[in-house]
Amino acid sequence: MSAPSYRFGIEEEYFLADAETRGTPRGDLAAFHARVKAELPETGRELVAAQVEVCTPPLTDAAAARENLGGQRRQLAGIATENGLRLLACGTHPLARWSRQTATDGARYKGILSDVGIAARRALICGMHVHVEVPDPDARVDLMNRLLPFQPLLLALSASSPFWQGEATGLRAYRLSVFGELPRTGLPELFADAAAHARFVAIMTRSGAIADASFLWWSLRPSIKFPTLELRIADACTRLDDSLCVAALFRCLVRLCARRPDLHAGLDGVSRALASENLWRAQHSGVAASLIDEARGEAVPFAEALEAVLTLVAEDADALGCAADVARARAIVAEGTSADGQIAAYEAALAAGQDERAALAASVDWIADAAR
Repeated sequence: MSAPSYRFGIEEEYFLADAETRGTPRGDLAAFHARVKAELPETGRELVAAQVEVCTPPLTDAAAARENLGGQRRQLAGIATENGLRLLACGTHPLARWSRQTATDGARYKGILSDVGIAARRALICGMHVHVEVPDPDARVDLMNRLLPFQPLLLALSASSPFWQGEATGLRAYRLSVFGELPRTGLPELFADAAAHARFVAIMTRSGAIADASFLWWSLRPSIKFPTLELRIADACTRLDDSLCVAALFRCLVRLCARRPDLHAGLDGVSRALASENLWRAQHSGVAASLIDEARGEAVPFAEALEAVLTLVAEDADALGCAADVARARAIVAEGTSADGQIAAYEAALAAGQDERAALAASVDWIADAAR
């Protein structure tokens, strides 16, 4: 038998902004979406009209991921420009207001809006999802459990949502708070095994709580559509390099846990509670956070926590041919995340005497320009 290839795919959600006002686009977006669908048929719609989603095919090569995702980003940005729009890859739109959005027409979206109410209407957020192939269905729940402690680090590297509804939040990744208003979000529960997970899904569907497991919107879950484990914790990354870094690192972590069944075996309620605390730290401070190391019983600087993880996955990064993308994590720590870049643009505009709205518009421009 050949060794697993750990095929992976990336899904990214983007906002559309009016090129003149930088806020929610004015007028009908039907022409934009029709052209996108004609030229990029795999592109999808999101909950509101001023959003769009792309996905890569299943891939095994890091260079192919860069070419595919980068190409889709460039093509979408070009169509946006020709329609008086700007494409924004970020977790929250600095100027958009949820109450002014037009919902996407579609049975699933209408059902979510009906079932969840205002929490769904407020979910004006964009994320990045990464699928990594795990052929054995029973292995996915075990890996989901053991990957739990790594999720705060992955969130911090992707942080791109410091503004919400025209206000600075004081957080680097506020998207998680907005998403947390929806049911069945956040960190997954710790399941004893695949049978326990299957029993939970069966009860939830039989009771009418959910239609199927796709309505379990955890930050990490077994996909019901693909033979994969799906990472959902990440904000939409502004810079292509950051997207590829987070995807590559997650792929390596899946391989690491698959070859090291001892790693994070036997996690308990304390482990999950500490992961939850670290998630908050990452949400608040991004790569400036300190993260609690359960084994040491103390908090360590993010850079130190990252180096420990990079050491763990060095063999995997080499085997999967993505060492350069994984090493990008160090540059994110040194340069700052998208959230840090957005805040810097906003604060520079305020320091130059611009008003609050103009400063937020400067952050929108930073997002659109940094994605190139």
